[in-house]
Amino acid sequence: MAVMDVPASTSRRVRTGLFEIDVRSGDLHKAGRRVPLQEQPFRVLAMLLERPGEIVTREELQARLWPADTFVGFDEGINTAIRKLRIAFDDSADNPRFIETLPRRGYRFVAPVQDAVVPLTRPSESVAAVAVELPARTGRGKTLIVALASALLLVLATVVYLRRTHPPSTSAVPQRVMLAVLPFQNMSNDPAQEYFSDGLTEETITDLGQLSPEHLGVVARTSAMAYKHTDKTVSQIGRELGVDYILEGSVRREGGEARVSAQLIRVSDQTHLWAQNYQRQLHDLLQIENELGTVIARQVEINLTPQQVIDLAKMRTVDPEAYDLYLKGRFYWNERNPAAIKESVAYFQQAAAKDPNFALPYVGLADSYNIGNIVGAYSAKESLPKAKVAAIKALTLDPSLAEAHAALGMELSHYEFDFPGAQREFLKAIELNPNSAYAHLFYSNCYLAPMGRMGEAIAENKKALELDPLSLPINNFMGMTYMFAGDYEKSYQQFQHTISMDPTFPLAHEYLSGLLKLTGRYEEGIEEHEKAEVLGGFSPEDAAAEANMLRQALKTGGEKGMWEKNLELLLPEMKRSGEVSSPGLVAAVYALAGDKDHAFEWLNQAYVERDGASITLAKVDPTFKNLHGDPRFADLLRRLGLPE
Repeated sequence: MAVMDVPASTSRRVRTGLFEIDVRSGDLHKAGRRVPLQEQPFRVLAMLLERPGEIVTREELQARLWPADTFVGFDEGINTAIRKLRIAFDDSADNPRFIETLPRRGYRFVAPVQDAVVPLTRPSESVAAVAVELPARTGRGKTLIVALASALLLVLATVVYLRRTHPPSTSAVPQRVMLAVLPFQNMSNDPAQEYFSDGLTEETITDLGQLSPEHLGVVARTSAMAYKHTDKTVSQIGRELGVDYILEGSVRREGGEARVSAQLIRVSDQTHLWAQNYQRQLHDLLQIENELGTVIARQVEINLTPQQVIDLAKMRTVDPEAYDLYLKGRFYWNERNPAAIKESVAYFQQAAAKDPNFALPYVGLADSYNIGNIVGAYSAKESLPKAKVAAIKALTLDPSLAEAHAALGMELSHYEFDFPGAQREFLKAIELNPNSAYAHLFYSNCYLAPMGRMGEAIAENKKALELDPLSLPINNFMGMTYMFAGDYEKSYQQFQHTISMDPTFPLAHEYLSGLLKLTGRYEEGIEEHEKAEVLGGFSPEDAAAEANMLRQALKTGGEKGMWEKNLELLLPEMKRSGEVSSPGLVAAVYALAGDKDHAFEWLNQAYVERDGASITLAKVDPTFKNLHGDPRFADLLRRLGLPE
């Protein structure tokens, strides 16, 4: 995370108290142990450390880190970044030891700072890149970004060739080659182009993952993006991700021109096996023609089906503005919060309007409407029918899109309660792209777990983790799946593991809170809930006041009193925020409080409102254990189409 200008031969390390900050790599350590910190909070920290003890104004932060076209709201962004920095440093806004807030003015790093300049090991020289220039063809519209993504598929030929000529020596059974595509570096000197480089990375991962899954496994986007701006060696990354090869590259987009460089590295000996540069004029909209796809197909024809050969030639006449809008939509979608999800919908809609025959924006819309319901941006009735329409439109344009099948499967499960249909879509998604971590996750969480097939659900969740080991949501769902299976010890360990990956991830604390309360560890559960509230945006004062009320209710009324107080706090808040869009959540708290009549009243409302995200797991969710044996619960399962 190179957010400060330092000489190329040095890496600035800053020490303050027990903390050490590596400015170039973006790493924060406390007493030798790494403290996870996201990119934007670290950039804010780096600016504060440029002038320790001095005020860095809000205007300076906005100008440097939130230019007008970076698609991120400044007020929300800076507040979130400062909050996450205080959590990382275990700091307090009221009694700051590290970061002081000067209202309406800015921020100041107040702790003593020491610098240490540490020489970097000079990297080994890579093979020379080969510049490729193809003559322009007239008469057909071309796109830059698809050309670049298609060119990168040349890597597949190299990987499969290596697979055939260097079989594993330690096993008689052939193993898939595993590849990680590291985030393409944005070399444009323009932070607003991050969506472009990130989008190129994501589309390359998806394309490679679908082409030859029987020979090539590709690490998913979330885990790959964890190494953005890293200074870790290829050997370290390969060991952490368990991959054989790494593709790394950069993209520069300035004015009317773009240049992409890429190279393939073998992890075992860090040999640079292949490298290439591609440079194109944006206004010419050039792309590499079908001869490039033909070259790839010829190299790997022993592994590609005729349909896969046809697929190589797809998406070569996409409108460049539509693709750009699609990438912006994915940029927002990956933020996974209500406001960002709504922004992603707007960009996907614009992309689809710009090029109605472009399938990917419809996949993006289906994903946004599905996830938007889960994160609270939309009610089920408001968004899930739209998710189905978008997914079907995408599949009409391109039936081979695994992501569209997975999105349709989620809608069938969560809204229509059509579990056989959902199973068909999930299995089709996995067939088309076994490297899709989310296809495995959705199959686990939206079909196998609701059906009570917990052994298979755990196995599918593990497959998702193998493909995306650094994904916080997938790690979190692993903890939930263990909990649904009744293995509370593994569930606890998994939640602790997720929190160790990123202590600022609120859902891990919230789910751990639920587990602790279910196992009678109420005080610890309340403490974790308080942490989740602060990380989710509540003020520390409000979160502490709520926690104290729950503790007092527990002391005077026991478990039942605590859950009743929880309801007393929950219902007005949901009504104020307009979020009585999750009646299943209310039903769960009533069930825990022992109020069966109200629990079934809210469960029925959840059924009517198609609040599937909260009730399709009712059969295995231990929060509903007090309702088991009641005829009304059996009736609910029958109406949902779940086994009793």
